[in-house]
Amino acid sequence: MPISAAQRAALFTATTVLLAAGCSDGGDDAADVPAPSGSGMSALTAQKLSWAPCPAPSAAEGGGPAPSPLPGGAIWECSFLQAPLDWSVPEGETIELALIRARARDKERRIGSLVFNFGGPGGSGITGLPGFATDYETLRGRYDLVSFDPRGVGRSDPVECASDKELDAYYALDFTPDDEAEERTLSDAQKKYATGCERDAGPALPHVGTENAARDVDLMRQVLGDEKLHYFGISYGTELGGVYAHLFPKNVGRAVFDAVVDPDAGVEDGALGQAKGFQLALDNFARDCVDRGDECTLPGSTVAEVETFVTDLLASLDKKPIPGIGDRKLTQTQATNGIAQSLYSKEYWTYLEQGLDAADGGDGALLLSLSDAMNGRGENGSYSNIQAANAAINCVDFKERYTLGQAKERLGRFREASPVFGDFMGWALASCAQWPVPGLWEHPDVSAPGSAPILVVGNTGDPATPYEGARSMVEALGQGVGVELTYEGEGHGAYNSGNACVKKAVDAYLLDGKVPASGSVCK
Repeated sequence: MPISAAQRAALFTATTVLLAAGCSDGGDDAADVPAPSGSGMSALTAQKLSWAPCPAPSAAEGGGPAPSPLPGGAIWECSFLQAPLDWSVPEGETIELALIRARARDKERRIGSLVFNFGGPGGSGITGLPGFATDYETLRGRYDLVSFDPRGVGRSDPVECASDKELDAYYALDFTPDDEAEERTLSDAQKKYATGCERDAGPALPHVGTENAARDVDLMRQVLGDEKLHYFGISYGTELGGVYAHLFPKNVGRAVFDAVVDPDAGVEDGALGQAKGFQLALDNFARDCVDRGDECTLPGSTVAEVETFVTDLLASLDKKPIPGIGDRKLTQTQATNGIAQSLYSKEYWTYLEQGLDAADGGDGALLLSLSDAMNGRGENGSYSNIQAANAAINCVDFKERYTLGQAKERLGRFREASPVFGDFMGWALASCAQWPVPGLWEHPDVSAPGSAPILVVGNTGDPATPYEGARSMVEALGQGVGVELTYEGEGHGAYNSGNACVKKAVDAYLLDGKVPASGSVCK
């Protein structure tokens, strides 16, 4: 039972991809860049955006039709913002950043623009915002809903590292090598991939990091005509928002961070936390299966037995892939990607159950389709650049450069954290080992003294951004800035979960400025 194009699109908001998890390094020298000023900056802030009906998404954005009109017939408008390639030279070469917006319904009570980043890093806001627009229709009452493709993503000078055919072969590789020969194969493939990224991006590659993206957002704020930035960040978007708040605390308006990245976690601790998070989500899935008894098609009368079935299936795929889609087979790596993808939302547990059951019977199509969604592969065989951008941004942000040997030394910790995902998260520490530009930070600085309150929403069952990250973000933002709201639920993110309590609290803050008591809990 393959998932539809719409379902595939709805699954794209991953924070992390197992093949790139822990890949966090880079060469973005924005940390030493002063606040831009001078004639170059004046010209940038004075630019006028030319809005027009949005075309169909580009191949790098995932393709598909142009976004459908909103309720009431409002259309989506798109434009391009000129930003410096290198923020240390604002009068130098510029790049184009793609923007999308839907105008506020109530013009008289309009607050301003509400800027969204849906995560990744590497997710296209041009496709993301229309895809989730119905969830934000209440907010469109008083805000222009705005999103964008960050530099290196989608239509904004995208980083592309390999051809579609080459990516099919790359994602079919064994990313958990069992011997030295497989380690060499993986290392060679990662080197070729990184070289392809460098060849495609050229001099732009060192500048695609999060700090430069945060400066782009402040330029966007000014060009949109907003005194303050009103912001909604999901997943990696919370990291981008935290960096923005650190750089421009006085410019923060009403901001919400949902599905929060832990700002204190470096590459290893971040990957280990995700291994635990995905394992927790799998535990919850298995418990649901057991509770449903014979209604669940998977074998096992306990959580441990269900998960043993999963690990045994993955072990068998490591030895012998099974038929998938067309002439492509389902490998162990792709199956694990597919399992992870389906754990981002409880809504997709049914696909996970069906996919595991089918794979046990020798049919890998559904798990491969789920893995394709994770990797940005469309039904026509073309790839968006979500994974290339994910690697480029992560490998331009974080300093650590783990070799495969160093990753192997840490596998014990990862296997203890997750029997299913530990190996994949552990080996993925080496994803940036051969990246051609150096990294910036060990972890981002998000301290934001003087900022307006930021509502930080943590989900206790979040697999990709574990709940502990919300508390870390609140503490790192600083006293009087971070306001914590807990959602006791499943899935990646809380606002789009359908929980009325979360929606009411977030809407009250964004629309009316009512800050909930820090420590509030929604169930």
